[in-house]
Amino acid sequence: MNLAAKKEETDYTKYETARIIGSRALQLSMGAPMAIKLSKKQLEEIRYNPVEIAKLEMEEGKVPIGVKRPMPKSKALKEEK
Repeated sequence: MNLAAKKEETDYTKYETARIIGSRALQLSMGAPMAIKLSKKQLEEIRYNPVEIAKLEMEEGKVPIGVKRPMPKSKALKEEK
């Protein structure tokens, strides 16, 4: 994997981050299993809040959600057609 592809996987805009955390929190609230291990004490500290759990998953890079970004079409491809 090249550096540009790795950067694309890890760097999200604030809008993508908000969407990922919201979607993951919804999944967790509907009963999806957590992608990280949290102790009972940690869960009590965050009051079992799915948004906080989703944020923790995001920080650890364990959110099972990806982002597809459309690539712009170049003029060269348009001219060939």
